[in-house]
Amino acid sequence: MDSQKEALQRIISTLANKNDEIQNFVDTLHHTLKGVQENSSNILSELDEEFDSLYSILDEVKESMINCIKQEQARKSQELQSQISQCNNALENSEELLEFATRSLDIKEPEEFSKAARQIKDRVTMASAFRLSLKPKVSDNMTHLMVDFSQERQMLQTLKFLPVPKAPEIDPVECLVADNSVTVAWRMPEEDNKIDHFVLEHRKTNFDGLPRVKDERCWEIIDNIKGTEYTLSGLKFDSKYMNFRVRACNKAVAGEYSDPVTLETKALNFNLDNSSSHLNLKVEDTCVEWDPTGGKGQESKIKGKENKGSVHVTSLKKHTRSGTPSPKRTSVGSRPPAVRGSRDRFTGESYTVLGDTAIESGQHYWEVKAQKDCKSYSVGVAYKTLGKFDQLGKTNTSWCIHVNNWLQNTFAAKHNNKVKALDVTVPEKIGVFCDFDGGQLSFYDANSKQLLYSFKTKFTQPVLPGFMVWCGGLSLSTGMQVPSAVRTLQKSENGMTGSASSLNNVVTQ
Repeated sequence: MDSQKEALQRIISTLANKNDEIQNFVDTLHHTLKGVQENSSNILSELDEEFDSLYSILDEVKESMINCIKQEQARKSQELQSQISQCNNALENSEELLEFATRSLDIKEPEEFSKAARQIKDRVTMASAFRLSLKPKVSDNMTHLMVDFSQERQMLQTLKFLPVPKAPEIDPVECLVADNSVTVAWRMPEEDNKIDHFVLEHRKTNFDGLPRVKDERCWEIIDNIKGTEYTLSGLKFDSKYMNFRVRACNKAVAGEYSDPVTLETKALNFNLDNSSSHLNLKVEDTCVEWDPTGGKGQESKIKGKENKGSVHVTSLKKHTRSGTPSPKRTSVGSRPPAVRGSRDRFTGESYTVLGDTAIESGQHYWEVKAQKDCKSYSVGVAYKTLGKFDQLGKTNTSWCIHVNNWLQNTFAAKHNNKVKALDVTVPEKIGVFCDFDGGQLSFYDANSKQLLYSFKTKFTQPVLPGFMVWCGGLSLSTGMQVPSAVRTLQKSENGMTGSASSLNNVVTQ
């Protein structure tokens, strides 16, 4: 007896320990499960936005299907409840009739029995139990509302992280540099329908070849480009080259950059040579304005000096043909006051300023705009030997068109003190085209590209852009390519030049 109790006690202890061990394991499982849920929630938090949209759609579809099932359930339930109610009523009446018929069997009086029998027969004939259909109006089958999401599940199973787009390839052949615009075209190495947009980056540089890591200029960014080409327009080409690179982006990540491409953006760049301008001209890099008080007290210091000008310029060498700005340019703001009084390049009524970059080869283009109230100005080119008292167009070393709005309005071409009146409207902005090697200097309406006048000559020395202004001001636009329209007109130009033989075909020394 005692041994049996001890054995049972050991069994009870073993069971209790096993139960405790199992309970501890269950608690551990619950804790692990909670940890899995928490950690999974943290990891998936970055995907919540996308998945929430999927969940929202699935919830809407699920809610719609649940409503369909509930409506079908309610319809069938109502039909069956109606049948059950009818059957219960019929059953109640039938049981009452059965009970009445059973009691009628005990009637001993024949006449009363016959009466009861007729009543029972009539009631049976009219009883709803005999007119009631015992077939359910609806079945319990709900299979017509079952679903099979196997295809959808397979589609959902293909969901995965978006791949990183490959680097696009810029096609230099398809890129175009013209009219101070650059069109960059690229393609993907293989089709990728996950790409959302492209990002184009560009920067100016004076170095050919691959972009330099330590280039002095930062990349400029153009984002959200939907196509595979982009045009940057209205650029000032004040550097020899531009670097371009592009990368593709999907909705998650941006891919690697394409191999960079360097495109040449050559154009003539120059500023006005402030150090050699007339004392009565207030000169900044690309602006000049007549200042009637600028020369007071200084004219006596420069009288009697030789009529020779020394202009410090940067030449456009034939082997470079580039428009690199001169490192010797000095702006008005950084020049000490004493410098203004020391200028003696132009004096008297030669209110002239020259550009600081000489042209000795190639084709170049720049534009000039006068202030609305400017009374007199000239635009053209001149040799560096232009005298200090010389006015543009009045010597054989300068060519220009002259606008006069003082007393009477005149618009004329001038060279070697010969004047050709121009029967055209003075444009808002004048474009100047200089073909040094071809010996041609042409002036255009900068907006419409209508030819105003052309000089045909032979330049025997480097020329400098020249400007004269009195009672007003001029603003200058450089860093411009020769417009395509001007190039086209130059090929077919023969009308205006032929009508000005008195000024053209002049060889100057």
